[in-house]
Amino acid sequence: MTVQTSRPPVPAAGKTAVRTVTVQADRAGQRLDNYLLGQLKGAPRSLIYKLVRSGQVRVNGGRAKAERKLEAGDEVRIPPVNLNETGDNAPPPAGFLQRMEQAIVFEDARLLVINKPTGVASHGGSGISHGAIETMRALRPNQSLELVHRLDRDTSGLLILAKKRSALTELQALMREDSDGDRAIVKRYLTLLVGRMPDGVMTVDAPLHVGLRQGGERHVQVNPGGKPSLSHFRVLERRGGHSYCEVRIETGRTHQIRVHARHIGHPVAGDDKYGDAAVNKRLREQIGLKRLFLHAASLEFALDGGKTPYVLNAPLAEDLRAALNHLV
Repeated sequence: MTVQTSRPPVPAAGKTAVRTVTVQADRAGQRLDNYLLGQLKGAPRSLIYKLVRSGQVRVNGGRAKAERKLEAGDEVRIPPVNLNETGDNAPPPAGFLQRMEQAIVFEDARLLVINKPTGVASHGGSGISHGAIETMRALRPNQSLELVHRLDRDTSGLLILAKKRSALTELQALMREDSDGDRAIVKRYLTLLVGRMPDGVMTVDAPLHVGLRQGGERHVQVNPGGKPSLSHFRVLERRGGHSYCEVRIETGRTHQIRVHARHIGHPVAGDDKYGDAAVNKRLREQIGLKRLFLHAASLEFALDGGKTPYVLNAPLAEDLRAALNHLV
């Protein structure tokens, strides 16, 4: 009599095996999608989202969303993945890699900071293969890099990537303090607002609620039931009947500056979601402004419990500077 014993199937080359991993203490607080990217090296973010949405990834035996914050001791089931058949895992184009390399404005042992160009998403997904984080990982294949925060795709300026887990967790803790209005990080933006803003500083204290339109598009509006949101607008100079401003934000809500600017009757120039379509068309024809005039210009914070200060700056993008110089 022949006795057959069952053995687990051997994964094909390039295909991972199903496994369950326990979240270690140093990964507590990390989003599920970012955790999976670290576990499935080389997998595109679009595949990660597909695995999570389809329920193939489980946390403690149950389905979970991509943005779920993991806790130490969580059990994460990771399904088998064929990394040779992911389809959209081609490296970023050489020209784009060079452009992003040139966008680096600061680097030390803990942080890598870029002046993100407009049109570049912070991360891939939803049809975008190569966001800023994927491209920087391609440039630094032997370096661990994680996004500390995000910028809207159309917004240019400072984007911080952490090279060490300790820096990531400390900076994200500072970001959470900012969400509560404690000003752990000083964030300043440069923007062109439609119309003539009054002199001095205008403070906008208006709660914001994020809703979804048909098709899943995010739309933010001032709503008493929203999250507290605080912005300070200061006119630097007036050009062509419009107002070139610095904006300091004390909270970091989705589309905060754009919605607050609209709320006070001076929308951001070039904003096709919350702005003035007629003015945008006129500015496009007259001064060549083809995109949102919003730039993350500076960040100030301190690590090591406040002992190590950082002051980061990114010069105004050339296309915005040219448009501003055409205003008279």
